[in-house]
Amino acid sequence: MAVKKVGILTAGGLAPCLSSTIGFLIERYTQVAPDVEIIGYINGYMGLLKGESVAVTPEVRKNARVLTEHGGSPLGNSRVKLTNVKDCIKRGLVKAGQDPQQVAADQLVKDGVDVLHTIGGDDTNTAAADLAAYLARHQYGLTVVGLPKTIDNDVYPIRQSLGAWTAAEEGARFFANVVKENTANPRMLIIHEVMGRNCGWLTAATAAAYRMLTDGFHYLPEFGLSRAREEVHAVYVPEMAFDAKAEAARLRTVMDQHDCVNIFVSEGACVEAIIAELEAKGEEVPRDAFGHPRLDKVNVGGWFAKQFGDMLGAEKTMVQKSGYFSRAAAPNAADLELIKRCAYQAVDCALNGLGGVVGEDEDQGGELRACEFHRIKGGKPFDIATPWFRELLAAIGQPAGATVSVKH
Repeated sequence: MAVKKVGILTAGGLAPCLSSTIGFLIERYTQVAPDVEIIGYINGYMGLLKGESVAVTPEVRKNARVLTEHGGSPLGNSRVKLTNVKDCIKRGLVKAGQDPQQVAADQLVKDGVDVLHTIGGDDTNTAAADLAAYLARHQYGLTVVGLPKTIDNDVYPIRQSLGAWTAAEEGARFFANVVKENTANPRMLIIHEVMGRNCGWLTAATAAAYRMLTDGFHYLPEFGLSRAREEVHAVYVPEMAFDAKAEAARLRTVMDQHDCVNIFVSEGACVEAIIAELEAKGEEVPRDAFGHPRLDKVNVGGWFAKQFGDMLGAEKTMVQKSGYFSRAAAPNAADLELIKRCAYQAVDCALNGLGGVVGEDEDQGGELRACEFHRIKGGKPFDIATPWFRELLAAIGQPAGATVSVKH
């Protein structure tokens, strides 16, 4: 079937790739299929359900590269799960008795869309997989081609998700300023909370990027300006166990020697333990449309600050979160190159009627291809045995963990 019209949507949280991916998709279609119409749905699946879209005009096509210079998404995002009928009705996106998947499919048909490009993380692309399966079951004859956006870098079987490298680099830049707060108060404990619900890759990569950044700084230890005060003193990720008392003893020595401690922690570290504590107190932890606990309610950074602040004898604790700073950035050079390759491949797959999520397939030797939708899922853990992470822990004197439970 010849492709005459393409729809694009971005969904889920932001990442340093959304605007750029749209730009490269438009650029590639303009190069190889200039007669194909392109529209963008406003605010992701919400716009699709409501029939709200914007046309890609000749002026936009001509200036598509401008989109690669920016973070965020010019189309806007939302968190909508098409199979969560109750939530869609509650939010007024469909009427009682309607199936959101059918509403979405019918809108695509009404708009004359032959190909839908979804740019998002595991939730977005599992939603795309559900929609693709629905379309196939009902003979809608439409191809869905997704692209893997998530700064967590936790999508099976994608080797490297779009925007994750940039998020780590930006998180390092963020902390290079925040760390100076350890000069504002004696015995300062700084918690750098990094995004990552189930996967610690971003936290680990941000810590590694920050340490590389400090390699280029000059210090004057004779006058109190030392790298030791600005070092990463601990890294805690969801995949790693640690003995809290033993770690507190180790970090207390750091505090006594350098008058400060700097900890990098994933927003998903110890979440189950914290939720158990909250529920034991009779508190309910709210969840989003996808069933994930609301991490702002769990407040991992605050929990770590309280636990370690007391044990380290900190005079002041500070929790700083780099997530919104990092995820809204424009992509760096490495991400731009990956985004372009994936977007171009996505267009080629779409024109050939090949659906799936385009990325480097870990199960196929890293081949850039449309990974089958049924193989796409989130929650891929970070391998804490990765050599560069082991080297990082060894450099800061932290024992390597092996399981996901916390010993008290």
